[in-house]
Amino acid sequence: MSSPTADVSVRVAWADDAAAIAALQLRAWPVMYADLVPAEVLPSGPEALESVAAAWTQALARPADARHRTLVALERNRVVGFAITTPATDPDCDPVSVGELTELVLDPDERGKGHGSRLQQAAVDTLRSDRFTRAVTWAVASDDGLRRFLVEAGWDTDGAHRELDLDGTGAVTLKQVRLHTSLAETDDVHP
Repeated sequence: MSSPTADVSVRVAWADDAAAIAALQLRAWPVMYADLVPAEVLPSGPEALESVAAAWTQALARPADARHRTLVALERNRVVGFAITTPATDPDCDPVSVGELTELVLDPDERGKGHGSRLQQAAVDTLRSDRFTRAVTWAVASDDGLRRFLVEAGWDTDGAHRELDLDGTGAVTLKQVRLHTSLAETDDVHP
């Protein structure tokens, strides 16, 4: 892993970041879901980029809730990753006290440079500042690398799992496991 430099940062995404986030997302998905999802299911090409960028512009300009946030990891002024935090959406989670890290995506060429760690920590800090006391996230069941990364950052599986129907017919499914972490500030108070 390379050493961090002053030219890397994480900030809240702006509507002007929509095209860069969309392009990164379309580059990352084939790598993230290789051997799990048929390539033809994933959006690609100029029309897909335009459509995804438009959706991002809308989401960034008018978030559904004040606690819906998108963070971007930057190398200088170039978007190299993004994370989305929201109130938790699972029926067994209280959306007032439980936040969700719904996406953590890095440019495949930028892995191993510390962007993921900075982005994950900024997401946790954002969830804390939004007064959530616990956070959850979903990971592809077979993505041992992501799970290991999250566990090393203080997350752990909570026993929940789900299977997503990606094509609406049940022919293309994706198995996921849920991880969680406490957002309570730790004090060095001993009984």
